[in-house]
Amino acid sequence: MKQQGFLDIINPVKDKMYRLALRLLVSKEAAEDATQDVILKLWNQKHKLKDYTNLEAFAMTVTKNYCLDELKAKKNNNLRIVHQNYENNSVSPQRGLELKDELNWINGIVSELPEQQKIVFQLRDIEQLEFEEIIEITNMKSTAVRVALSRARKKIRESLTKKHNYGIAKN
Repeated sequence: MKQQGFLDIINPVKDKMYRLALRLLVSKEAAEDATQDVILKLWNQKHKLKDYTNLEAFAMTVTKNYCLDELKAKKNNNLRIVHQNYENNSVSPQRGLELKDELNWINGIVSELPEQQKIVFQLRDIEQLEFEEIIEITNMKSTAVRVALSRARKKIRESLTKKHNYGIAKN
């Protein structure tokens, strides 16, 4: 198939391909790129085009599949970007202030805990020590460590819930 013969076949379908690509990809530039890429694919397969009874349907199917592949690739790239941001631990200034405020509240609550609960909470939830290490450090029994930790967490949770519910009720 010669170039002019190919263009005679593709030109009537080209606008439909573009509109389909635009519907799927939303961006005009992406739709134009997709249409050009599909036309190039069809050009590279021009010797097989005569085998198709409905070339328009074939071109539209290739366009649809190409656009869906592009969307899948874009989604994967977006997921990678989100994952990289997560690993990067980049936090917006507003979120940073919120976290700082929350930590200040938690520190205030922890400072009001009974001494045993404060120590157990610090060792387990902040220092991330194992229960065996906490038992060794505090000379407390296993059950006493678990009860102290449970009570400390409960007190912190209740205080934070009260703070957040109060903030909601205020607004």
